[in-house]
Amino acid sequence: MGRIKNKIIRTIYKKEEITRLPVRLVSEKMGCDRGTPIDRYYIENFLNANQTDIRGSVMEIGGRLYTKKYGTNVKHSYVFTADKKRKNAIVGDLTTGEGCQENILDCFILTQTLPFMYDIHSAVQNIVKMLKKNGVALVTVGGISMISKYDEARWGHYWGFTKQSLQLLFRPYVDEKNIMIMSYGNAKTAAAFLYGLCQQDLCREDFLYNDELVPVVLCAKIVK
Repeated sequence: MGRIKNKIIRTIYKKEEITRLPVRLVSEKMGCDRGTPIDRYYIENFLNANQTDIRGSVMEIGGRLYTKKYGTNVKHSYVFTADKKRKNAIVGDLTTGEGCQENILDCFILTQTLPFMYDIHSAVQNIVKMLKKNGVALVTVGGISMISKYDEARWGHYWGFTKQSLQLLFRPYVDEKNIMIMSYGNAKTAAAFLYGLCQQDLCREDFLYNDELVPVVLCAKIVK
């Protein structure tokens, strides 16, 4: 059986085709300079699936893009940023607790934020601190990814995640049954993302299959 399987694999993945794969990236900017980054497909699908939780008092890191796009019955919209020059925003730091008020949010949207914070344990504690009882944090992080040169040069790029590590991060602060984690990606989208290809380079069908062994994005719904 093993010989037959290996023969099929060798037929599909011919050595000549594998050796023609480039060793250099197509884009060093995760595909942002070519189109829509591959990881955003999974992030936006996750937020769309949980849009009923984006309500009441909502905070988003860096802007209001997803609050506006997916919010339902949003009464107060806040932007959380480390940029002290930013107007109409809460200036703070999730790792030190600066600007983190307790029990003020019904929903906290944090897309691709935790990988760029060295002290992620303090950040997670302050995320939960800011939620009201039954408030929801919608968190996305990278699994398999190239280093973001943009973020590395500004505040650092420190972490990649697994379902297990993300679960353990939040477990000290909320009940385990209130931590729901999804893994998105497959071998093709992971390879394309690593090369710096974008969504426009792939077909919609390429995104439909998910393989937890190759997570491009991990998404967590955390209920306080």
